[in-house]
Amino acid sequence: MQDSDPTSGRKAHIPVLLRPLLAAVAPVSGVWLDGTFGAGGYARGLLEAGADKVIGIDRDPLAHQMAAAWVGDYGPRLRLEEGTFSDLDSLAGEPLDGVVLDLGISSMQIDQPERGFSFQKDGPLDMRMSQQGPSAADLVNTASEAEIADILYLYGEERASRRIARAIVEQAAKVPFDTTLQLAEVIARCLPRPKPGQSHPATRSFQALRIAVNAEFTELAQGLAAAERALKPGGLLAVVTFHSLEDRIVKRFMQLASGTDSNTNRYAPARAETTARFTLATKRAIDADEEELAENPRARSAKLRIARRTAAPSQAIAMADIDVPLPQKPTSARKGGR
Repeated sequence: MQDSDPTSGRKAHIPVLLRPLLAAVAPVSGVWLDGTFGAGGYARGLLEAGADKVIGIDRDPLAHQMAAAWVGDYGPRLRLEEGTFSDLDSLAGEPLDGVVLDLGISSMQIDQPERGFSFQKDGPLDMRMSQQGPSAADLVNTASEAEIADILYLYGEERASRRIARAIVEQAAKVPFDTTLQLAEVIARCLPRPKPGQSHPATRSFQALRIAVNAEFTELAQGLAAAERALKPGGLLAVVTFHSLEDRIVKRFMQLASGTDSNTNRYAPARAETTARFTLATKRAIDADEEELAENPRARSAKLRIARRTAAPSQAIAMADIDVPLPQKPTSARKGGR
């Protein structure tokens, strides 16, 4: 399925792994929550597959503006809420039969240069999904070299993080960053010219800054906990990830919550036995098949994991226990920033 933005005629977000998701959770019924509503691909897929009602959550005002043209077609079966999926249990307001989270950034956000998510076209250095709070420009123009390096390394797995952070700080001291291409050019000068077929040198750094600006990993950890609180016994949690850091967090959460993790460190304290709060509906991650890859190359890195809620009481899990990267806390903004 491919969605279109009715306000612009642009092709919008293609819901990745929708077919295998619907097959894995069939028969679809009851109340589901789409925690990353976007262009509504998952919500519509669930409704058409038999869900009685879908609650769609998105923090991006654009998603709600786009949905206004068609959301009424489903009447009371589709309810939208503006907010983050870390609050999905309170936003839902009722027990859920299923929760689906499609992580990362959507095509409709990438395709708009004015949102500042991509360096493919020049635009303001923004990256805010909610369009509120500090932007990426605020971050790179005020954070210290150590803080920027930490973000680039932990969130983007950028090995040249210190070199790039130093160049960013030096440039911002001369002329503060305002646009995506301005930042991308500084990053590119720090790295070797890419070979044919390789990604742009700024790709990992832009990913890292986007994750930091939107607190994506904190949101993910809190969203998984909120889903655990909201799901009925037998309810399903389905999560689609797009890079290894996201997938590691989701995999670790499901392992710990289902009691299937193995304590490989013999020097670590033994964990107390706990009643499983989930069972694994998929033993390993589901990848896109050749048909989907031909339709949507973006699916190449996608992984789908599904777990089923038990009747055990929900339980808090520390972020460190599910491998959430934790950069050092900011000390003080450097002088000369905006």
